[in-house]
Amino acid sequence: MDKTWLDAGEQRVWRGFLRMNSSLYDELERDLRDRDGLTLTEYGILAHLSEMPDRRMRMRNLADTVIVSKSRLSHQIARLERDGYVRREPCSDDRRGFWAVLTEEGAAALREAAPGHAARVRSLVFDRLTPEQIDGLREIVDALGGAPDGAPDGASDR
Repeated sequence: MDKTWLDAGEQRVWRGFLRMNSSLYDELERDLRDRDGLTLTEYGILAHLSEMPDRRMRMRNLADTVIVSKSRLSHQIARLERDGYVRREPCSDDRRGFWAVLTEEGAAALREAAPGHAARVRSLVFDRLTPEQIDGLREIVDALGGAPDGAPDGASDR
C-alpha cells in the first residue's frame, strides 16, 4: 500500500473531520460573539481561570491551556482587561512573568454566557449523538490527545 497519499476512506474521514471542526468552531464563535460579545478563545480563558485556585493562572501556562500563541494570548488578555474581566498581576518569583486573574466582572460575564454556550454545544454535538457515540467520541479524543491534561469530567466544559 502506498503511504504517500491517504486512501479514499482516510481522505473522506480526514476531510470530514476538518470540515466538522471548522464549522463547529465558526458556529460557536459566532453564537458567543453575537449573544455575549466574547470570542471562543476569550470564553475559554474565562472558563479556565474560573476553575483555578484563586481564579489565577500564569500567562505562559494559560497560553498552553487554551492552545494559543503567547502573543495572541497577550492580545486577548488586553481586550479582557479593557472590559474589566481579567487583570494581570506580576509574579513575585519571576520578574518577567505575569498572572492572569479573573475579576468579579469576568466571573459574572462567564456565568451569563455559560448557559447559552452549553446549550449551543449540546445542540450542535451531543444532542445529535447516541450515548454510545459519545463514548466513542470520548475514546477518539483521548486517543488523539485532545482531552485536557488531568481535567476531571465536567472541568473545562463550561
